[in-house]
Amino acid sequence: MNTLTRRECIAASAGLLLPAAAWSPMPAHADSEWKVQSWPLATPRPTGIHDLAPAPDGGVWFTAQRSGHLGWFDPKSGRTELIDLGFRSSPHGVIQGPDKAAWITDSGQNAIVRVEWPSREQRVFALPPQAPYANLNTCAFDGDGDLWFTGQSGVVGKVSVKTGVVSVRDAPRGRGPYGICATPAGKVWWCSLAGSFIARIDRRTGESSVVQPPTPEQGARRVWSDSGGRIWVSEWNSGNVSMHDPAANTWKTWKLPGDKPRCYAVYVDESDQVWLSEWAGNAMLRFDPKSERFERHVFPRASTNIRQILGRPGEVWLPESGTETISVIRTA
Repeated sequence: MNTLTRRECIAASAGLLLPAAAWSPMPAHADSEWKVQSWPLATPRPTGIHDLAPAPDGGVWFTAQRSGHLGWFDPKSGRTELIDLGFRSSPHGVIQGPDKAAWITDSGQNAIVRVEWPSREQRVFALPPQAPYANLNTCAFDGDGDLWFTGQSGVVGKVSVKTGVVSVRDAPRGRGPYGICATPAGKVWWCSLAGSFIARIDRRTGESSVVQPPTPEQGARRVWSDSGGRIWVSEWNSGNVSMHDPAANTWKTWKLPGDKPRCYAVYVDESDQVWLSEWAGNAMLRFDPKSERFERHVFPRASTNIRQILGRPGEVWLPESGTETISVIRTA
């Protein structure tokens, strides 16, 4: 277990880099050809790590939902930095924008927060009064460079990056908007966990068109696009992964292996391999759409609780919210 001095705790809480001496790597664990490396976060208190995203400098950002910070982890040195996001902050999602900044959905502040990188300067885009508590979840940039976001309270919104104006609309069927993604063509899709559907946004009007998956009450939690614009859906209630092809208006569905699987996150990498986090089995899965076969990696630590998957070429990054750990699967 890592032990921090009082000086190191003060430095971390102030947003300063922790020294490499406060870090010790966990041993790699491989399954088949998988190369997995994990690091416990060296922070003075639990962060409540939720989502993560690769940063442009080779590091990894993560949302510290419990402590109200944007975290930055350096895999080369093992150092962690915590950046205070302000009073009542409770960040959920984080992605890298086209401008190389970190864009964060902050449910505690009811705002979108942009953190310039590497200056760490912040700009807060507050939601308008008609959305007093959106319960913000995730966000994605469209092909025009605007940011779209979801709120579980029943809203879908946009930040016009050019003007800074934030607009929101009531989501069809009320509460539940959760995961969101953009296709290579710049189209935006989102899903509703409570409503059990996916939807496509008309970027001109902001309206959403519902597309119903074939499995009733499946609990669509997160969505991701592959290189062909097909939408992959992680289904929390059913334990399925499904794929919608908008061009052909078709669906395919596969049951995850294991006993009563619970599929939380989905991510499609640069080779169109589909990565899935499965909570019931404490496992990560890779699904090959061509062979329609799953590969499975069970973690040596209990209750990893991976809520999001993101990556860059050759790397798939995972936030273990149950263990305060960051892991990477190296695929190169």
